[in-house]
Amino acid sequence: MEFRHLVSFITIAEELHFGRAAQRLHLTQPSLSAQLQKLEKSLGVQLVARNSHEVRLTPAGREFENQARRIVAQLDRAAQAAKATAEGRAGSLTIGYNLPASRHVLPEALTRMTERHPDIAVSLWEKRTGPQLAGLADGSLDVALVYGHPSTADFRYRRLLHRIPLVAVVGRRHRWADRPGISFAELQSQDCVLFAREQCPAMYDTILRSAAETRISLNVTHSADDPGATAHMVSVRPLVGFASLPRAISMGMGVPGSSSVAVKLFDPVPTLDLHAVWRADEPNPAVALFLECVESARLDDVRALSA
Repeated sequence: MEFRHLVSFITIAEELHFGRAAQRLHLTQPSLSAQLQKLEKSLGVQLVARNSHEVRLTPAGREFENQARRIVAQLDRAAQAAKATAEGRAGSLTIGYNLPASRHVLPEALTRMTERHPDIAVSLWEKRTGPQLAGLADGSLDVALVYGHPSTADFRYRRLLHRIPLVAVVGRRHRWADRPGISFAELQSQDCVLFAREQCPAMYDTILRSAAETRISLNVTHSADDPGATAHMVSVRPLVGFASLPRAISMGMGVPGSSSVAVKLFDPVPTLDLHAVWRADEPNPAVALFLECVESARLDDVRALSA
């Protein structure tokens, strides 16, 4: 069964006249008759009954007409969807993001995407930097909104937010809990809880680089890959953990009733940049459209809290 045979049959059903149907299709009558015969042979049923006076559909032909119209309409929609996707007017986009991106990048960017490209379906996944970059590599994500950026030529990136501060996280009963801030060098005498580097390479490297700048070695005695787990661990042990300031604020650290407190770090103040990252050979045109909707943002509210 060929698509052109379906189109020819539908035209015959509409005209109920082989001459007019052939003229509409720019075919000769013998060619149109041959197409109908091939279709009927492939189905094993007669679709059209004709004599010298009339052309009519058989009961099987009337039922087949309904189904054939659905098939042709579906194929037409598929063709239009493929064309729209290729031109970036439709399709899908899967975005990974972290907490600062959810607060300071996505709201405005997604509003613009909806206004400018309403037929592009966007899926969102909150993940830490490492899992997001892995998602880009295996194709499960189209765009990653992450701390830092990969150095490999397989990815391209754009900085979105600049100098997001990191803070120390301690329990309510820790001796630092009431202090406005601590110098990074004071971590020398503390047991620390840290995440595995693959969870967030940029944050991990920033913490260790700050330690190197102050000529200290962090005493990492515990591991916790989840920010919530870090908060729980420092609440019951005299440990020091680390979090971005936006994460600490979102978790309510320091508010009455919370079991953990965020303490500012200085000399140096460890900071991170937020980047949009995508594959260098990205074939999805929706990625470029999303990046056009993302404007460089400012962290004025976060900086005011860290001042």
